[in-house]
Amino acid sequence: MKPKVAFYWCASCGGCEEAVVDLAEDVLAVVEAVDIAFWPVALDFKRADVEALADGELAASFINGAIRTSEQQEMAELLRRKSGAIVAFGSCACLGGVPGLANLYSRDEILDRVYLEVPSLVNDEGTLPEEDAEVPEGHLTLPAFFDSVRTLDQVVDVDYFLPGCPPPGHLIKAAVMALVDGTLPPVGTVLAPDVALCSECPRAATKPQKPQIKAFKRPHEVVADPDVCLLAQGLICLGPATRAGCGGVCIRANMPCTGCMGPTGRVVDHGAKALSAIASLIDSTDEDGIATRAQEIPDPVGTFYRYSLPASLLHRRVTSAHQ
Repeated sequence: MKPKVAFYWCASCGGCEEAVVDLAEDVLAVVEAVDIAFWPVALDFKRADVEALADGELAASFINGAIRTSEQQEMAELLRRKSGAIVAFGSCACLGGVPGLANLYSRDEILDRVYLEVPSLVNDEGTLPEEDAEVPEGHLTLPAFFDSVRTLDQVVDVDYFLPGCPPPGHLIKAAVMALVDGTLPPVGTVLAPDVALCSECPRAATKPQKPQIKAFKRPHEVVADPDVCLLAQGLICLGPATRAGCGGVCIRANMPCTGCMGPTGRVVDHGAKALSAIASLIDSTDEDGIATRAQEIPDPVGTFYRYSLPASLLHRRVTSAHQ
């Protein structure tokens, strides 16, 4: 019998689901090799279908997205019980992803902004979502909205990590085929090369031994030379601090790496590593000069922790409400 697998979508944009479809003709090999027993974004599956499975009946569940709500946590826990292996699928599941930047704000700040403050909103009654409500039709419930975004492995045990925003197609296919063939590596492995992206960068030959950045530039401010190391041009490229495996697709499109593949295995905090790497390249030892360069990075958290704030040592912004 073909192994049964599941795909599920938590707090993410849905790009990881699209990545499976974007396997193109390779998706046929995946479909032929496994029995998809749960994929609600593409096929008519219900939660009850998962509950009806025996514990461990699924060979693997590929869960994308961070954990933000009680429903997502419940589904992650359910799939953990029903699965032999759990794969954190994509940057949001592995590290928290872009949704994890919400950890810069409290739950109440987010709800106030979305339901009370945005300029396009009409909500004169100041209505906010309620987890429980009695209406003429009966008792209604909504999932709880947690105060913090968490990575998948902060909620359930994760066996493998498949990074990327979204994960590259060749890594998805390789992971599924390794599952089918029984050739998966040891539990805890990140299913991508454990070297920095610079090792597969098409511009590696043009990277100076140590680039000296005299001024930071943002991609919209310049037309980058497509043949020269982006760091050498003053653009913040996180390739030196980011895991390889994506093929440098952003760099091939003349855009700097933003770090979606996450850190290599020797790094504890991806954002701190990236920040340290970039700061070491500033061509100044003068305090005022360094401060000037720092001002040229308008969003340090969004730049260096774009995908990894929930997984970092920082985890979230702490206010008196969280102390």
